[in-house]
Amino acid sequence: MGFFLETLMGGLMSGMLYSLIALGFVLIYKASGVFNFAQGAMVLFAALAMARFAEWIPQWTGVQGLLMANLLAFVAAFALMVLVAWVIERLVLSRLVNQEGITLLMATLGITYFLDGLGQTLFGNDIYKIDVGMPKDPVIVAESVFQGGLLLSKEDLYAALIAAALVALLALFFQKTATGRALRAVADDHQAAQSIGIPLSTIWVIVWSVAGFVALVAGIIWGSKLGVQFSLSLVALKALPVVILGGLTSVPGAIIGGLIIGVGEKLSEIYVGPHLGGGIEIWFAYVLALLFLLIRPQGLFGEKIIDRV
Repeated sequence: MGFFLETLMGGLMSGMLYSLIALGFVLIYKASGVFNFAQGAMVLFAALAMARFAEWIPQWTGVQGLLMANLLAFVAAFALMVLVAWVIERLVLSRLVNQEGITLLMATLGITYFLDGLGQTLFGNDIYKIDVGMPKDPVIVAESVFQGGLLLSKEDLYAALIAAALVALLALFFQKTATGRALRAVADDHQAAQSIGIPLSTIWVIVWSVAGFVALVAGIIWGSKLGVQFSLSLVALKALPVVILGGLTSVPGAIIGGLIIGVGEKLSEIYVGPHLGGGIEIWFAYVLALLFLLIRPQGLFGEKIIDRV
């Protein structure tokens, strides 16, 4: 029972990190109606910026010095992501208003390769590390309940708590603020939103900036765990099954989908993998997403689109 709970907790913590990346996809889709294939590149670009800025900023001694250097690097990286959002809106999105969805989709593919190339040009292509002070040592809990207790990773636990807090804040932002309602209006109909005075260009800069912030937090967490390298953008692809499962338009769906994928991966790898030769964790999420596309294409919480003619 204890081993099962350890596996379950590990899956839940991984699932929260998948949900965090999936939120970037949901944010862009809710504001523009386009699936943003550039989200993985944004995670990598933001992580590279954070890692390199932390190296370039003068280092102070002690824990407070590390926190100050990381804070300055975080602010600089976020400012860069806002600048990227503004450039994307000025040079790409503003010229594609009311275009077909496939046109916007191809535009995000172009943004992906642009950010990959720009990241290598500005920050290099080595493997970098991000040290934000998260503890690496495991911790044993519930020793009085289970023999030997439950072994949990402090780093994964802290990362999951940060992801959960950010997910909750973004959910409140979308549901309770005027800007969040404006974002939903723009997603429903660009022309109608403009006709009632909603500035489309401003909304798009805001939503890409928020998506950039989410990518930065996700990049810091994954970069701290795995190191900042160009394979990091592939980690973000694990969020694709999450948004398919939860629904492209649903923030709660991104959360639930991430938890299902995270737990399903861990449990299937441990309990089913030995019978199939292992490797289930690699493809489990994509097979589950395929099944959902066949049974419920809009996902668990997505809106079913009905075209009337």
